[in-house]
Amino acid sequence: MMHRNTDTSTQLRSPISSLHTALATGFAAAALLAATLAAHAQDATPAPDAATQPAATQPAQPADQTTTPPAATPKPDISLSNQKPTKTRKKDEKIVESKDTKKIDKKLKLDNKLAGVDVKLPDKQLYDKAEDAIKHGRFDVGRLDLQTLLNTYPESQFMMRAKLAIADSWYKEGGTAALTQAEQEYKDFITFFPNAPEAAEAQMRVGDIYFREMDKPDRDYTTTVHAEEEYRLMLQQFPDSPLVPQAQMRLREVQEVLASREANIGQFYAERQPPNYPAAIARFQTVADTYPLYSHMDDILIGLGDAYEAEAKFVRTLRLPEAGKARLERIYDEEAQAAYNKVVLEHAAAPHVEDAKDRLVGMGLPVPTPTPEQVAASTALENSRGQYTLSKRVIGFLMHQADTVPAATQGAPPLEDPAPTSAAAVVRKSITDFQTSMNPAANAAPATPPNGPGPAANGSSAPASTAGAPLSFQDVPTETNAGSPSAVTNVPQSTPSSGGTSMGIEIVRPGSDSQTPITAPATPPAFPGTTPAAAPATTPATPPDTTGGIGPVGPPNAAPLPPVEKAATAPDPINDAATVKQPAAQAPPANGKKPKPTTDKNTESSSKHKPKKGLGKLNPF
Repeated sequence: MMHRNTDTSTQLRSPISSLHTALATGFAAAALLAATLAAHAQDATPAPDAATQPAATQPAQPADQTTTPPAATPKPDISLSNQKPTKTRKKDEKIVESKDTKKIDKKLKLDNKLAGVDVKLPDKQLYDKAEDAIKHGRFDVGRLDLQTLLNTYPESQFMMRAKLAIADSWYKEGGTAALTQAEQEYKDFITFFPNAPEAAEAQMRVGDIYFREMDKPDRDYTTTVHAEEEYRLMLQQFPDSPLVPQAQMRLREVQEVLASREANIGQFYAERQPPNYPAAIARFQTVADTYPLYSHMDDILIGLGDAYEAEAKFVRTLRLPEAGKARLERIYDEEAQAAYNKVVLEHAAAPHVEDAKDRLVGMGLPVPTPTPEQVAASTALENSRGQYTLSKRVIGFLMHQADTVPAATQGAPPLEDPAPTSAAAVVRKSITDFQTSMNPAANAAPATPPNGPGPAANGSSAPASTAGAPLSFQDVPTETNAGSPSAVTNVPQSTPSSGGTSMGIEIVRPGSDSQTPITAPATPPAFPGTTPAAAPATTPATPPDTTGGIGPVGPPNAAPLPPVEKAATAPDPINDAATVKQPAAQAPPANGKKPKPTTDKNTESSSKHKPKKGLGKLNPF
């Protein structure tokens, strides 16, 4: 009985528990919905403070609601009015320009250095307009605007740049007439603004004008010489300009062309038949003294040594006194040795240094050893030269331009030229060397006073010594003054040729048993390729003057002229045409019929006479 009641109470309590559970679930869902709506409302409008909200508005909690924690809800986005902005790093804000952009900006700045300066000024607007026209190839329009600027605003701050822009427009236009006008404009700018920084730029442009007109070494070199002068003037007048390295490089290229011209001429004289060694030596020595940075300096010095060595070989073929010949040979051998040693010491990294060493060994001379400093300097100079590429070779072959590729890119080019060596100076030096070698005692004696030879110290008037004079006809021994007949030997030319001449040596011996030494001539023999000076013409002896220096009045030739002969009488004119009998006119035929022209049936045909055909051609009738 007891157990039954317990079951009945359990059955009655279960619906109540289910009701409480359902109510709790509903309140929880309502609370969750209210919280979501409140969060959205808070985003739109600020919610009032819970402490100030009246209690009546707060929702009442049921008494029997269990304190079940609400489900986790997402936090709403809260925006604060005093929130600090996020800091960005400077690295993120920096804009890095590309190489192309920097190149374009640099070019624009070079074209117009006053871009963006005082844009609102009228003279600046004219200047910008002219610069834009010149940039797009409208040179006439640009120069007109610049000239308007100079005439309208003589006190403008852009006047100097306007004058320089006019010259630049002529330079950019190109052409012979335009470049000539550009040169004049640049010269005027330097005259008006000598202390302006742009004056160095104007002088540099003048040199560039001649550099653009420079031709190959074997052509007219007038513009090349002018380019060298202008670049040297720029380096001398504006040594502190930033354009000095560029001017030095251009000057080295110009001197490379001038040196090539002199070297080619010297090579021509050395290789012609017969060779003209004095002319070749003059050209090679000029290149060695004037253009030390020449790319083929080793070839120039070797050619110079070869020319001196050839002169020494020529002296060995002559019949001269052995002592004098040895001294003269030593002079030329020393000159050749000096040229070869310079190649070995100063151009140790040159391509043909081994050739100079071989020549020294062939002459039996020691080969010098360059110092490490000389080797380093020569190596740096050779490595600084430009190299040929396919495009450069094609341009040099097709275009009429000077070849400046092998020019050095380092080293200071000379700003002044030494005195050039001439062929006449080389010949005079060879004569002096010959006389010094053949008669050293006479050359060591004191020179004759300028007033002429005076009386001897002892008061006698003895004639001067004729030790080195050539023999005269009276000094030749004959059968009357010598015991044996004289023997005359004629020495032919050592190197006969059509172009050059040599001096023959006539040796006179009194007898077969005499040991008279060979006498050297007073003047040296002519080297191959040179023409000796013509001997002065013999003037007749002047008769003594018996009139005291007073001559007759009148022309020097007072002989009477022969009488004028009377011209012969001209013959009477004869009409030759009157004696010629005129042919009679052709008489008409007697029968009054016009004769038929004769025709050859074999070759001619007409409407009545047909040419023969077939076997008819064989019938002569």
